[in-house]
Amino acid sequence: MSTARPKNEQDAVLSRGTYRELSRIERILTAETTGGLILVIAAGLALLLANSGASEAYASFRDAHIGFHIGPLNLDLSIGHWAADGLLAIFFFLAGLELKQEFVHGDLRDPGRALVPVAAAAGGVAVPALVFVAITLRGPEGALSGWAIPAATDIAFALAVLALVGTHLPSALRTFLLTLAIVDDLLAILIIAIFYTSDLQPVYLLVALVPMAIFALLAQKAQSWFHRSFTAAWILLLPLGLITWALFLNSGIHATIAGVALAFLVPATAREKDGVRYSLAETFEHRFRPLSSGFAVPVFAFLSAGVAVGGFSGLVASWASPVALGIMAGLVGGKILGIVGTTFLITRLRRANLDPAIRWVDLVGMAAVAGIGFTVSLLVAELSYDSGDPLHDIAKVGVLTASLLAAIVGALILIPRNARYRRIAEEEKVDTNLDGVPDVFTDDSSR
Repeated sequence: MSTARPKNEQDAVLSRGTYRELSRIERILTAETTGGLILVIAAGLALLLANSGASEAYASFRDAHIGFHIGPLNLDLSIGHWAADGLLAIFFFLAGLELKQEFVHGDLRDPGRALVPVAAAAGGVAVPALVFVAITLRGPEGALSGWAIPAATDIAFALAVLALVGTHLPSALRTFLLTLAIVDDLLAILIIAIFYTSDLQPVYLLVALVPMAIFALLAQKAQSWFHRSFTAAWILLLPLGLITWALFLNSGIHATIAGVALAFLVPATAREKDGVRYSLAETFEHRFRPLSSGFAVPVFAFLSAGVAVGGFSGLVASWASPVALGIMAGLVGGKILGIVGTTFLITRLRRANLDPAIRWVDLVGMAAVAGIGFTVSLLVAELSYDSGDPLHDIAKVGVLTASLLAAIVGALILIPRNARYRRIAEEEKVDTNLDGVPDVFTDDSSR
């Protein structure tokens, strides 16, 4: 069977990518699903402890300081800050690897194909931020500092929900969500680097160029060795990464940006040796994703999501705050408006239509799932308000509530759609391509 797509599909918005890209997306979906479930368990346990008799012990553990000074480098942080600044650097390292692979051989390498998810991600960042600003404009003093909280999408949590409710949705739609979430991460990274940088110390950044240069040289020259040996990267690259992270931490730029900077230095161009085709970025992503989704992000969630809500009355009072309302309206409504509205605008400007396998209601469901902010939103909340500020906990209540609501709204829309696609798949004869892989991307206008 020919693998060429018909012209109307090639010109369509959100059409499917290459088989290589779809295979990579499926692997990421599978890995992130487990991580998302662990994330939910960690956050639930934190909420339980923070609102029980163990609340003082939980807070004491989170706020306990561990660390030291090495010359001018200050590495004395609370356990909570070690999780937010240290463990999340692993999460952002993975995000950086995903970004680089998207730019090298994913949808983002093609400007025409990249336009839709990039623009949709930008709309999904800008509109929620504007919604938050509109609601908190006359709110408490300092409330506007959290304008970027509803801008983020949590990849692991969103993909976990999608895996549960969207098993039969078109792969092009799932690819769109992942690509959008990756671009969303890039925008969140830029926001953190630009707007949440305080007391910039450029000397530390200049010194950081030295270990980064050595990291890049080793990653480039010893790709095959790092691909073969699991321990080589830990022995040679990890110390350089830790030095870079410590320098970023003391530079005034949030330390998680070091993870992205290092990820961009990892080669993503595929190589072939002894009949095996690989890229070092893909190798590292495969090896370190379990560390990120199974440990780093859940530990951060456990230490960050533990908010004492003060019973039902306290919860209602938090919900009534302009900050919580702004976050909930931004993540639940703003994301849908920004993502779907931007995509609709592009279809009108390009005089194009959605891929024949996709309907606008599917896109609305995906946009709702993208409103699950969680990890990065919690991080931005911590950067926006001091721990002693009442808005700190109120913002976290808003993030947790909004993420739950977004998951529910997305599920309510996508579960019936998924059932419809399942019936179609059962009724139709599924074509098989030359590789024996089911090809479900038929042009069926009845969908």
